[in-house]
Amino acid sequence: MGANGCAVRAEGVTKRYRRQRGEGEARALDGFDLTVGRGVVHGLLGPNGAGKTTAVRVLSTLLRFDGGRAEVAGLDVAREPRRVRARIGLAGQYAAVDEVLTGRQNLEMFGRLFHLGADRARRRAAELLDRFDLSEAADQGVGGYSGGMRRRLDLAASMILAPQVLFLDEPTTGLDPRGRGEVWDSVRALVANGTTVLLTTQYLEEADRLASRITVIDRGRAVADDTPDGLKNRVGGDRIEVVAGDTADLPAVAGIVERAAGTGPVVLDEADRRVHAGVLDRVAALTEVARALQDAGIAVDDIGLRRPTLDDVFLALTGSPVSERPVSEGPVSSGPRAGRRTGTTEEEEVAA
Repeated sequence: MGANGCAVRAEGVTKRYRRQRGEGEARALDGFDLTVGRGVVHGLLGPNGAGKTTAVRVLSTLLRFDGGRAEVAGLDVAREPRRVRARIGLAGQYAAVDEVLTGRQNLEMFGRLFHLGADRARRRAAELLDRFDLSEAADQGVGGYSGGMRRRLDLAASMILAPQVLFLDEPTTGLDPRGRGEVWDSVRALVANGTTVLLTTQYLEEADRLASRITVIDRGRAVADDTPDGLKNRVGGDRIEVVAGDTADLPAVAGIVERAAGTGPVVLDEADRRVHAGVLDRVAALTEVARALQDAGIAVDDIGLRRPTLDDVFLALTGSPVSERPVSEGPVSSGPRAGRRTGTTEEEEVAA
């Protein structure tokens, strides 16, 4: 691993692309900085087209970059790409497993491709099937697996060589809530065993539940880096929220909330009949507002306290919801099978 406990480090990384039809250059990464500690899940969040997938391609040696410096597992990505690949795993947005083969055959095949030998490949496959709770389905065709099972098998394949660092690029895209939960459990188990995970995702709940630290990227630059709670605190603390039963009562509700809140402006949303404001003492404010509404005889549909969410962070830092912008980056190759060219333009090159 790198010095000072870093598993991944990027300093001022840039990546330029030539636009089509001679329209000049675009920068997918524009002085991108990132520091990922060892043995954690580190989230990389940003709107579509912000540079998340390009960053993963660069750090996993699939794409040469134009400037700056990048290290993974203590190795220089530009100078030592082959050594970096021996220490990483990569799972892209879509599971890259053979649906004709069984789960066991898939893992044994990948083991043989990594020159483990027949016996070692069989043992490693058995270990991974057990770790990812796939032993009962090991000898079933993958075509009959659920989405969550396919995803877990893909994660298992990315762990054939027990990588120090695992890159997960939107690993739960398209999964139902149950499948997503299965993948989350698998990721937690990997980290518990010492693997460092760099996770890109557009599911803000996913980052909130898994990541101990989050970097927000926008237009190719890191615009914030903090814990989930730290990011939320940047957009304010607790808020009290009241939904009036009648639009005509909104001015009175706003006055009551303003007297109790004592911090920041009161926001009134007529369309939703909603009034909210920041509060310093959450319990005291809630008690005061509830009592005042009752004394005034004002009926409400809802009243409660609310913490900022990562959605609020996105709006504050990037000015748009996470999925608002058009996609400008192609999918990443899946698993440790790095080296295939997937979704790349003619200007993109896989590092030698």
